[in-house]
Amino acid sequence: MMEKSITIQLTEGLQARPVAMLVQVASQYESSVYIETDGKKVNAKSIMGMMSLALGTGEAVKVIADGKDEEEAIQSMEEYLSGKK
Repeated sequence: MMEKSITIQLTEGLQARPVAMLVQVASQYESSVYIETDGKKVNAKSIMGMMSLALGTGEAVKVIADGKDEEEAIQSMEEYLSGKK
């Protein structure tokens, strides 16, 4: 299992379209991928779960991945949330 703290740098935060894109990024991997913030942990492959977090630009989250491709999953999630992808 791997964890990484990431600050969201998407200009529009995580509204509907960016959340859908984030779920697509997470769903590319076999590993379980979770986003945790303020004691709340949700499956990053769930649109409804991600929308429930109502995350905005500048907020810090912890990305947690567990599985055989967890390193690649964390890297892709970081690239997306940092606005590099």
